[in-house]
Amino acid sequence: MTTPNRTNELQLFITLSRAHQWVTAHVYQDIRSRGLNPTEFAVLELLYHKGEQPLQQIGEKILMTSGNITYVIDKLADKGLAKRKACPTDRRVTFAEITEQGKAFLDEAFEPHTEAISKAVSGLTADEQAQAIQLLKKLGLAAQHSFT
Repeated sequence: MTTPNRTNELQLFITLSRAHQWVTAHVYQDIRSRGLNPTEFAVLELLYHKGEQPLQQIGEKILMTSGNITYVIDKLADKGLAKRKACPTDRRVTFAEITEQGKAFLDEAFEPHTEAISKAVSGLTADEQAQAIQLLKKLGLAAQHSFT
């Protein structure tokens, strides 16, 4: 028999999963409407905000394998949004860099993208969003610390 506490824990997991699914659906729909997939958008956004990055480190920053990053950079390069750049001091290192076309793309896409996120989380007031941020951080850190 499930205890009341276990029922709450299971209900929290289900509710959190469904909320994540629908908020993410809003964001992914916006990204796909711009001709990119979510991974391509994440890499482009990283390059836009952090500048050129070694291919090996991009995967660590957006939680992907380096083999997948190579493929993503190739796709972005095919679209003219990013390019590869050899490291001048170490032939083993290749950087990814956003192009001017990529910067212009994100300059145009950023405001509508943030509006899609705002729409997705608009079910909560500003105060409720702040409270949710605190609670989800607490939950995430506790789950991280208890992970074995």
